[in-house]
Amino acid sequence: MEADRFMRDRVLAMVPQRPPFRFIEDILELDEERILGVYRFRRDEYFYKGHFPGLPVTPGVILVETMAQTGVVAYGLYLSLLKGQGDKAGEMVTLFTLAENVEFTGVVRPGELVMMTGRKVYFRGNQLKVAVVMTRENGEEVCRGVLAGKGVPRAQFEQSQGNAAGQTIMEEAVS
Repeated sequence: MEADRFMRDRVLAMVPQRPPFRFIEDILELDEERILGVYRFRRDEYFYKGHFPGLPVTPGVILVETMAQTGVVAYGLYLSLLKGQGDKAGEMVTLFTLAENVEFTGVVRPGELVMMTGRKVYFRGNQLKVAVVMTRENGEEVCRGVLAGKGVPRAQFEQSQGNAAGQTIMEEAVS
């Protein structure tokens, strides 16, 4: 069943990334099988000054992050809410665990709006794998890939900051 505006806004508010590293503005469609999110790259994004001077292009790693914020973070929060883990979802940190078969077929310039469509491959426990496609408003594909992430309890993540336990959490996340 399609999520209503209230639910889409709730999920959007739960996404933890904030400017200047937030690359999701709205969720247009959301259900148990897919998500459609959008983001317009502002002309004053911090990375354009150096990539490439005089010919600004959005870095590929930022495009992958943009796909992940919609396809893994926001979508994972929604699926967790559906499983009745609403309170628990806010206590989790989503760690990026996989980027597979990522292909870039176009460039994104300052001011462009991109649309990310994520289709669930699987959602098991606190692990989500999604096939994500990024397009321009006209439907022209910019990039695609299979991305995955895992929810880790925030308290466990905070305790590991600054020590070797952080490596253990990441090792557990990808296993």
